[in-house]
Order: sequence, then C-alpha cells, then structure tokens
Amino acid sequence: MIGKKKEEKVKKERVGLIKGIRNLILKIFYKLYNSRLGVKIREILEWIYRRIEKSIRFELMLVFAICFLAAFMFYGFANNVLSKNKTITNLEYDTGEVQSQANSIAKELSGEYGYEIESINEEEQIKEVLNRYNDGKAKIYLTDLDGKILFKVNGEFQEKLDIYAIIDKSNSVAEDGSERVFLYPVNIGADRAYLIYSKIPVPYISYDYYVDENSFLALVLAVIMFISIFIIVTNKKMKYIEEIASGVRIISNGDLSYRIEEKGKDEIKKLAENINNMASEIESRIDGERRAEKTKSELITNVSHDLRTPLTSVMGYIGLIKEGKYEDENMMKEYLNIAFNKSNQLKELIEDLFEYTKLNNKGIALERTKVNIVEFLSQIIEEYIPVFEENEIEVVKKFVDEKCMVEIDAGKMVRVFENLFSNAIKYSFKPGNVIVSSYENNGFVNIAIKNRGENIPQEKVERLFDRFYRVDEARNSNTKGSGLGLAISKNIIELHNGSIWAECDGNDVSFFIKLKVIR
Repeated sequence: MIGKKKEEKVKKERVGLIKGIRNLILKIFYKLYNSRLGVKIREILEWIYRRIEKSIRFELMLVFAICFLAAFMFYGFANNVLSKNKTITNLEYDTGEVQSQANSIAKELSGEYGYEIESINEEEQIKEVLNRYNDGKAKIYLTDLDGKILFKVNGEFQEKLDIYAIIDKSNSVAEDGSERVFLYPVNIGADRAYLIYSKIPVPYISYDYYVDENSFLALVLAVIMFISIFIIVTNKKMKYIEEIASGVRIISNGDLSYRIEEKGKDEIKKLAENINNMASEIESRIDGERRAEKTKSELITNVSHDLRTPLTSVMGYIGLIKEGKYEDENMMKEYLNIAFNKSNQLKELIEDLFEYTKLNNKGIALERTKVNIVEFLSQIIEEYIPVFEENEIEVVKKFVDEKCMVEIDAGKMVRVFENLFSNAIKYSFKPGNVIVSSYENNGFVNIAIKNRGENIPQEKVERLFDRFYRVDEARNSNTKGSGLGLAISKNIIELHNGSIWAECDGNDVSFFIKLKVIR
C-alpha cells in the first residue's frame, strides 16, 4: 500500500516537472517571438517567403542550397558508415636502446657522470664500468687510436679492429634484425681511446591504426541524394511547366478557347497569364475577322436585296409603258409616278450607303463649331413640326438646362436627329406623342427621344444600330427606309466621342445620346 502511494507521488511529481518544463519553454518561446530579435527574424522569413513566391530564380537558388546542404550532410554520414577501422602489425627493432647504452658507457668512461677514471691503466675501474653494462648480448670493445683492443666484453678473440671499417658500418643504414655498431671517442684522463659497442636490437611488435574511407562510394551516394531531393522538391513546379507546354500545344493546334490554369505568383504564373492573354487576343481577332467576313457577306446580300427590289419595280413599270400595256394616259402617268418614287427610294438608299461608307473611314474630318444643343434641338424640332402633325404626333419638349454648349459638326448632327425623329414617326402609335428631353450631368449632356410603339425584344434592341437591320425581319417595303439610318447615327456620334444607345420598357422606346459639354 505504501509502495503504491509512493509510486503515485513520484508519478505526480514527474507530470508536474514535465508541465513546468513545457510552460517554461513556451514562456521563453513567447518572449523570444515578441522580442525585437523575434520580430526581425519573422520579417526576414516573410521576406524570403515573398521572394520565393514571386521569383523562380530565388526559389531555385534556395532549393539548390537546401539540396546541396542535405547532400553534404549525407556525404559525411555515408562516409562515416562506410569507413572501416584497420590495424597494421609491425615488427620493429629498438635501435635507440642500443645507442643509449653505448652513449652511457662513453659518458661514464669520460667521467661525465662525476666519477672520473684517471688513466687508461686503471683496468679494474674500466672493467667494472664495462661489466656493469654487460647483458650477455652486447659486444663491448675499448681500443686505442690504432684499433688495438685494450678491453673487451663478450668480444671475439682478436687483437686489433679496423677502425675505419667500423666507422663505415656505424654510418651505414642497417637492415632490420642486423647487428648495430656504435663508435664513440672517449677521453680517459689524458689518454684517448675508442669505445665500440655492437648489439642486435631487441625486436618488439607495434600497431598502426588507420581509417579505411570509401569516399568515392559516399560521393556517388551524395550525388544521387542531391538529384533525388532536387527532383522531389521541384516536381510540382516541373509538372506545372509541363501543363503550360501541353496547353501551348493545344492552343497551337487551334483550340483558342483553352486556358492554362494560373498557379502561384512567380514568373511561371506570369508566363501562363501571358499565354492565356495571347490566346484570348488571337481568338478575339479571329472572331472579329469572322464577324467582319459575315458582316461583309450580309452587307452584300442586304444591298443586293434592297437595290434589286426598287430597281425591279422601276424596270417593271417602265417596261409596261414601253410595251404600251396601259389603257389610257392617266394609267401611264400613274406608272411613271410609281417608277419615279421607286427611283427616289433607290437614290436615297445609294446616298445612305455612300454616307455610311464614308463615315466608316477613320480619316474623315469633322467641322466642329460651338453650339447650344438645346437651341439646336429646338430648331430641328420646329422644322419637323409639319411632319409630326401630318402623322398625328405631338412633340413634348423637356429641357432641364436652357444652355448646354457642345462642340459638334452641325451638318452631321442634324442628320442624327433627323434619323431619330424619322424613326420615331415611323414606329410610333398614331395618334401619339414624342418626348424630347435633355439635362446636364457630370460634364455631359444627356439627350433622350422617347415614343410609344410596338414592344421590341431585348435581343433586337441590341441590334438596332447594325447595318441594314430592321425589326421587321421580312425586309418588306411597307416600312420605308434603307436600314442604315441608325448605323449612320451611331457612327456620327462616335466620331464626336459620344455614345448612343436604345432602351425598350414595355411599349416605351427610347434613344439616348451622351455628348461632352464644353465651358
């Protein structure tokens, strides 16, 4: 029972210690995070992140550095793992011990150790020194300057040694295990002699330790590591480049509607964006060319139809007169009158077509003059009053501002309002009224011409300013007009840097013009 309580106490203390360490680490981290150093580190990291996001060059440099560092660390680890500790056993001979013995004997005989032998005749003292260093293996000789042996220990039986031969032998490099000879000149009192010490050195075993490194294999593995990490890290970017290449192939094969997905914020994303913009631009130009070709075809068809109809009538009635197929002079005059009216209609169509073509020429010059658009409109309305009254239409003027100065080509602008008034007369309910209004707003004058007539669907409203377009798609001649009036009006307004558009709300049809006011 006591043991269990003790274990629980230890466990609680351990948990408390862990919590304390964790809280301490969190506290230190929080302080560091909010310190000036922490703020600076965060700024640097954010700067690096932004550079990586926006610069593929910086991203590749960072990836290369990371891959190189990882490969370098792996090289050290692999080299350490692949390395083997090896030992070489050597049999060596201690020549130093032989030389040390010979040197000690020479110094003792010369009296350098404090005990001096007075002369070479002190045989007992000399023998005592020589015998002291006798280990039974060394040969010790003491000779005079001519090589005559004075004393010897374990030496061969001979009376004289060749000093010069011994000097040569002592200076030569001895083979391992061979006898080593050392010759020292010694001064014993006033006498000079040679000490010759020879001995086979004692062999001993030594060990050399070294590391056998497999650096080449470690380098190969490090290179493989570098390539692998580089491929893994850049795989996502390479796949995106492949997507772009695939998208370019699809676009180049004619699918201009295809769009490459735009990812990231770097130069590769900008490349994808530019490719998409290029595809959109090409698609837009091709669509424009197709529309232009279609419009050209429609223009030729419409012109042919609108010219052929009155021309056929003219030729028909003149043919009747030529062949005398009329009953009396009144019928002939009626035929001539119809042919004349059709000729005027044909003339009007040709003039409209010529004016439209001329207005489409971007080089056309406007003869601008400053006019009060309110007075200008009022004058045109007054001139059209008889036509309005003839068609049972009342004109209502609603001019908010009495003076709005604009700079326009008066002759061409008259044509615009004549076209709009003619259009209102043609398609208005009769009896009815046409409301002409204007007001100034934000430096522009807004003019509206409103009448009540048949409802026009929105898709047809958007085409009202197209060439030869009529709401009555049968293109019969019951409604007079070339179908070019509104198209001409639009061109004239656009030449004045203004805008014109139409709206239909139930039976209320309105045309709006917006022109810049001058001060």
